[in-house]
Amino acid sequence: MIHFKRPTAGRRPSRALVVLVLTALVSMLLAPGLALAVHDLAMQLDGDVSASTTTNVGGTTQAIDWDSLFDSNGAPKTKPAGFTATGFDPDFVTNSNGSFNTSDQTTYSTGSKDTLPISGWQCNFDNNVNSKIDVMNAYAAAYLAANGDSIIYFALERNANTGDANVGFWFLQDDVGCVSTGPSQTFSGNHTDGDLLIVSAFTKGGGVSTIDVYRWNGGAGGSLGATSVAHGADCKGTAGGDDVCATTNTGAPITGPITTPWKTSNKTDGVGNTLQEAEFFEGGLNLTRTNLGGKCFNVFIGDTRSSQSLTATLFDFARGKLGECTSSTTTTPSITGSAQIPQSGTLSVTDSATLTVNGISTWSGTYEFHLCFIGTDITSTATCTSGGTLVDSQSVNQATPVPLTSAAATITSAGRYCWRGNFISATDPNPPSAKDDTAGECFNVTPRTPTLTTQAGAGPVDFGNPITDTATLGNTANEPGTPVINPTTAGLAAGGTITFFLYGPDQCTTLAAGFPSAGISVSVSGDGTYGPVQYTPTAPGQYTWVANYSGDLPNTLAKSGAACGTDPKEAVTVRQIPTEISTAQKTYPQDSATITSSILGDNLPSGGTVTFRLYGAAGGNTALQNCQAHTDTLGSGGLVYKQTFTSVGGSHSVTVNTTNTTFFVTSATNGTYYWWVTYTTGDTVHTGRQSNCAENVILTFTDDTGPGTLFP
Repeated sequence: MIHFKRPTAGRRPSRALVVLVLTALVSMLLAPGLALAVHDLAMQLDGDVSASTTTNVGGTTQAIDWDSLFDSNGAPKTKPAGFTATGFDPDFVTNSNGSFNTSDQTTYSTGSKDTLPISGWQCNFDNNVNSKIDVMNAYAAAYLAANGDSIIYFALERNANTGDANVGFWFLQDDVGCVSTGPSQTFSGNHTDGDLLIVSAFTKGGGVSTIDVYRWNGGAGGSLGATSVAHGADCKGTAGGDDVCATTNTGAPITGPITTPWKTSNKTDGVGNTLQEAEFFEGGLNLTRTNLGGKCFNVFIGDTRSSQSLTATLFDFARGKLGECTSSTTTTPSITGSAQIPQSGTLSVTDSATLTVNGISTWSGTYEFHLCFIGTDITSTATCTSGGTLVDSQSVNQATPVPLTSAAATITSAGRYCWRGNFISATDPNPPSAKDDTAGECFNVTPRTPTLTTQAGAGPVDFGNPITDTATLGNTANEPGTPVINPTTAGLAAGGTITFFLYGPDQCTTLAAGFPSAGISVSVSGDGTYGPVQYTPTAPGQYTWVANYSGDLPNTLAKSGAACGTDPKEAVTVRQIPTEISTAQKTYPQDSATITSSILGDNLPSGGTVTFRLYGAAGGNTALQNCQAHTDTLGSGGLVYKQTFTSVGGSHSVTVNTTNTTFFVTSATNGTYYWWVTYTTGDTVHTGRQSNCAENVILTFTDDTGPGTLFP
C-alpha cells in the first residue's frame, strides 16, 4: 500500500450520529467596521482550503488559507507572518493500485471517553472504518495577531457526508498519542492543566450549529470542566465579537465540492483531491479573549464522535504535532576542533549555550552542562548523549540573559570530549525540555610530543674502561588525574622508560657484543636528565649510542632518539691501550784468572784460593786508587764485587772464571772498573800471587729512552 500518513488505528462500529438542531443562519454580509475576534483576521474561515477565494470580513481582507500553510504533500510551507506553528496529519492509506484502503490504526477503543484521563484512552486497529466517521486528514495552526491575541485554527476532512456529523478537537500540551497494529493500546502521555476540548456539530444541508470549548482542570489526574468556557456558531453567520466559530463547505459563499492540493478521499469520488459538501470542517478559537492562552499546545487530535456530549462515544481520530511551544538550545565549547594537553596535564574548558523558547511568555527551568570523556580514541564519532560529569546547573527563565556560560571544568587526559547542554523545563512540555548533544559539542585534546636529547660521555676512552650516555627528556605532560574530569587526585609526572642501546664497533647494524638485547632502561618521572648508563666494550673501535623514550599515554607520546650514526654527540671511540718502549743496557763484569806452576810437570796444590775483587769509582776515589788500596769490604772503598774460589789446584795450570750475576753496570754507572785478583797456595812449597790492578774495563752505555714507534 502507498502510505500518505503514519498508519492510523481501527474504526468503531458504525452508529447513527446524533442530529443536532441547526442554528439559524444569519447574513454572511457583515456590517462595515464590525470587529470579529476570530474570522476577521488573516485566516479565511470560509469553508475551503484555498487562499484564492479571498474573503473580506470585518473591514479587512483575509488572504491566507490552508494551502498557504501546507503543500501538496501536506508538508509545511514557510509560515506567513503571524503564524507560529502548523501541523498536518494524514489519516488514511491507499492500496498498491491507488484505491482507498478502509483500514485504520488510530481509532478509539470502546470505553474511551473525553472525561477520562489519558490513561483511560485506548486505540485499536480497525479493518473497515465506517465512511461517515472516517477521518481523512486533520490539520491545525497557531497564529499571533498584531494586537497580541493568540489564535488556534483547526480543520478536519471526513470520507462521507451521510447525515449529521459531530466532531471534536483536543489541543494537548503533553506528547499524547497512540497507534495500534492489532489489539488495543493505551495512549501515552498525560493531561496538563489547560488542555482544551472543542466539540461541534454540523449537517449536510445546513452548517455548523454550535461549537463549544471545554477546559481540562488539573494535571494527569484532573477532570474535564462540565461547563463550556467558550461558545460559538457558524463563522459564516456569526455577528461581530465571536471568540470561537467553525464552518463547513456547506452554505454560501462556499457550498458543495471543494478541491484540496493534497491527497484526500471521499466515498463518492475515491482517492483524489475532492471533498464533497459537508466533508470539510474548519474553525478557530481566540485563546486570549477566552482566557485560555498562555499554554503551549503541542499535539492536536481531531476526531469523530456520536454527539457533542462530553461522554459521547469516540470513533476515528487523527493525531498531529502542532508544536506551538518549542524550545531549542545550541551550545559551543570553548575549544573547537582540538587543543594540546598542557605540560601540567590540566586544561580548563567551558561551554556556552544559547537557549530559545517560543510560544510561551513565562517559563522557568534548569540548564545543565554535562561533559563526557568519550575516550582516548579521537577518531570516535560518539557524542555525550547521556551521563557524563555534571559541570554546572543554572536556574533559567524568560528573563535570563543568553548566552549562558558554564563553570570551568578541568580535564586531565588527552582524548575526545563532548559537552551536552540540557534545558530541563520546570513545566515540560510547556515549554518542552531541550538538549544539544550533537557533534558540534565535541573537541579533541591531543597528547604532547616530548623532546629527547642525548650526550655520550667524553672520549676517546681507553679499552677496558666503560663508556657512558645520558638523555635529557622535555615537554612531557603529567598523567591524567582521578577522575579524568575535575579530578580529586592530581596526576603524577609522566612515567615510562628511556631505553639505551649501543651499536659498534664501527657499525650501526648490530648491538655491541655482549650488550643486553633489550637495552638498558631507566625509569622516568617527568622532564629531566637521566643516566648516565655505562657499558664496557669488549673490543676497541667507534661505538654509537641510541636512546628511545617509551612515552606515557594518553598524555605523552613516545619519542625516538636520533638514528644511529646521525648524531655525532652519540659517538665515542674506544682506543687500543697505548704502549711505550725504552732500552737500558747493563752488563755483568766478568773476569778469569789462570794459575800456572813455574816448574814444568809440577802440579799446583789442590787447596789454593783465588779471590776476584772489582773496584769502581765511589766515595770520591778513583777506581785505580781503590784497587791499589786493596779495600776488602763490599760497598766501601770502591769494592763493588767480590768472588772467592777455594780448592783451586791439583794440576800444573788452573783457570778460574767469575760467575757474576749480582753486580751490573748501566748507563747510570758508566766509568772505569779495575780487577784485583789474588791467589793463595794452601801450602808452603808454592808462592801466592796477585794482579797489579792494571786490568780494567771502560764501560759507556747509551740507552733508548722511548717511547718508540708503532710495531708492526
